[in-house]
Amino acid sequence: MDILYLLIPLSLVFVAAIAVVFLWAVKSGQFEDMEGPAHRILMDDEFPKPTQKSSSLDKGGDEGVR
Repeated sequence: MDILYLLIPLSLVFVAAIAVVFLWAVKSGQFEDMEGPAHRILMDDEFPKPTQKSSSLDKGGDEGVR
């Protein structure tokens, strides 16, 4: 029964900390655009990046073969 005197205030402090973090996230704009990132992943880049071939495959030597 004595443990309740510790756990109840500790849980209230924990809930208050979570509320402060949540309010900070809302005020800083973390929840402004919930659909934008979901649609952004479906969009293609305007100019695709050129692919580079590995230089180790283009040497053509027998350095690794024994």
